[in-house]
Amino acid sequence: MPRWLPRAMALALALFACFQLASWAFHQLIGLLLNILIAFFLALAVEPAVDRMAARGMRRGLATGLVFLGVVIVSAGFFALLGSMLADQISNMVDDFPSYLDSVISWVNKTFNTSLNRVQVQDSLLHSDWLQKYVQNSASGVLDVSATVLGGLFRLLTVLLFSFYFAADGPRLRRALCSVLPPGRQAEALRAWNLAVAKTGGYIYSRALMAVISGVAHYILLEVLGVPYAPALGIWVGFVSQFIPTIGTYLAGALPMLIAFTVDPWYAVWVLGFVVVYQQFENYVLQPRITAKTVDIHPAVAFGSVVAGTALLGAVGALIAIPATATLQAFLGTYVKRYEITDEARLPERPRRRPAGRVRRALRRNPPPDGGDDES
Repeated sequence: MPRWLPRAMALALALFACFQLASWAFHQLIGLLLNILIAFFLALAVEPAVDRMAARGMRRGLATGLVFLGVVIVSAGFFALLGSMLADQISNMVDDFPSYLDSVISWVNKTFNTSLNRVQVQDSLLHSDWLQKYVQNSASGVLDVSATVLGGLFRLLTVLLFSFYFAADGPRLRRALCSVLPPGRQAEALRAWNLAVAKTGGYIYSRALMAVISGVAHYILLEVLGVPYAPALGIWVGFVSQFIPTIGTYLAGALPMLIAFTVDPWYAVWVLGFVVVYQQFENYVLQPRITAKTVDIHPAVAFGSVVAGTALLGAVGALIAIPATATLQAFLGTYVKRYEITDEARLPERPRRRPAGRVRRALRRNPPPDGGDDES
């Protein structure tokens, strides 16, 4: 046996063990890494507001705390308003359930010539096997739901804590990053950081502005139709439709349609039509004008980035896909060399038609040569 073979085998086993250990640690810490990634983009989103407050003489830590306090108050108010609306609506639906059941039973009796009554239907539902199994499964799943809720609160606190530190110590963090880079790369790192701040902040700003416009538009429709809880539903539509990519619009429109259906089924149809029409108006008129200066990427590229981000990181990837793609596109755009368009590659221009009055005035000022036709 060669003398180097045992050492090579020991080195290969050590490298394999290190790889397995690193893989195990990565899978154990992937939840923490995702939380740090969310916190980083959240810090980038609030950093422009923190920078403005710090430029006026306020301490950066205090400015960051005030910004996060405002975000927490707005979020808590939104969920409290939505929760009260849902609780009142569920209570009304439970109170009106006997009348709904009577109307359904009467329709079934008239249509199919049956003789059902509410007592028989209630007894059959209460003594059904599937209802008993559902109650048993719900009772056994209470602990799982509680653990999920507590885990979600812990993740939320972790994200808020990391994002607070990232935003409050932004300049120090940038200096620490530049200290490990050569001087020639420090300018590029700072430019990439500033681009990420600008694109992420612009994305949040544009989404918030479109959320306000969408909420007001849907509130006016629901108020005109007389649908209850119109302000809360308008806030719901504006928030969900803008901050949940791809399916947010349809998810946001489902709740107003359901509540409008309890008032009048035709109102649900009106709400559906308005949601579809407004979505087209937003995609082709409103969104290009608002996001032209903040997140200037093609709609197809934005959709593809959301799909790719969802496939890689799930809901987290869907949320950060568009600002990350805009930052990468703006950063790499400076390294792409562009050339002038040749005549063969230019788009054909439409010939401009001169009005008849301008043609006559031009002919009077410049008459044609002898033998020409003045009226041609």
